Amino acid sequence: MLHFELVTPERLIRSEDVHMVTVPGTDGDFAVLEGHAPFMSTIRDGDVLVQKTPGGQPETVAIRGGFAEVNAGGLTVLAEHAG
Repeated sequence: MLHFELVTPERLIRSEDVHMVTVPGTDGDFAVLEGHAPFMSTIRDGDVLVQKTPGGQPETVAIRGGFAEVNAGGLTVLAEHAG
């Protein structure tokens, strides 16, 4: 499982283990699974798609701006606004 956190300047929105997350990167959408290579990306306004199980229906969270970081601990999306 991939540990996923969605954070805004005001609060922690989500912190959970999921199957896959698709993020609206500045250079295009990217999907992150467990074991993804470390990297950072700026993100554009759009929807984060959170898939809790393989083949499951993704949950959509609208975000505005920010950046994403993938490291050994999982994926953290730091959004200017979420919801």
